[in-house]
Amino acid sequence: MGIAAFDIGGTSVKYGIWENDALSHKGSFKSPRTWDGMKAELQRVKEEMAEKYVIDGVTFSAPGAVNQIGRVIEGASALPYLHHFPIYEELEELLGYKVAIENDANCAALAEVWRGSAKGLKNVLMVVVGTGIGGSVIVDGEVQHGAHLFGGEFGYTLLTETQTFSQLGTAVKMAGRYAERKGIPKSEISGEEVFQLAEAGDEIAMEETETFYSSLARGIFNLQYSYDPDLVLLGGGVSNKPDIIDQLNKRFEDILTQVQIAPFMPQVETCLFKSDANLVGAVYNYLQKTTGKMERTDEIKAN
Repeated sequence: MGIAAFDIGGTSVKYGIWENDALSHKGSFKSPRTWDGMKAELQRVKEEMAEKYVIDGVTFSAPGAVNQIGRVIEGASALPYLHHFPIYEELEELLGYKVAIENDANCAALAEVWRGSAKGLKNVLMVVVGTGIGGSVIVDGEVQHGAHLFGGEFGYTLLTETQTFSQLGTAVKMAGRYAERKGIPKSEISGEEVFQLAEAGDEIAMEETETFYSSLARGIFNLQYSYDPDLVLLGGGVSNKPDIIDQLNKRFEDILTQVQIAPFMPQVETCLFKSDANLVGAVYNYLQKTTGKMERTDEIKAN
């Protein structure tokens, strides 16, 4: 059985074919500016895949609030043309196969529960640190979308009276604050560079990295004691920082000195999957929704 998988992002669309328990025929194309352009590219890739593989279905990781019952993508994203119309029907008519769609952060979490760092665990939170804070809630192995499809939108939570988790807990916003304080354009400095400046002794960089680490730790601590998951997974670019878990554990220890009644620190791990996470999770969502198949294996093969 071959499943064609697509990961639709604001700047590019990644794709691959899942066959014989492996992801292959991987590639990408620039995200088109129009829905007609997107459909043309999807059709092209599907036909290219069909020349080499027997395709049984097509699955998507997509931005926005995916309403799997209403078969529509609600909310908003960098690709406005994906939202608020019968997208499932159009894709099924275009591609000629049954289609499954899930939110991108939820796909990343599903990949980790199925084959990654959270394999074998039932209750997991995914915290994705990008431009803002997103995430996913997994309970009993299933995505919890919530009454308004806002399950996992942790970035809306307030960490101070006026500032949200998204405003304080990302390296992107950290770099923006540093640029503002230094009087330079935000485009001239990255989060990675601010981390490097802090290590070199730049006082403003040190202050802003501390705000980032303490805010991220505070947000995760609050989530741990709200949901009590088996594990909190950290995704996004900052998860590649070698010392990120050590930095968070130091702040958790500080928090426990203030909240002495709390009996344990959150257990946090970085995601196993990187660029393929959304594709792998989209496949798992397809299997859950179309066959109920929820097998687990010890490791994933990659071509």
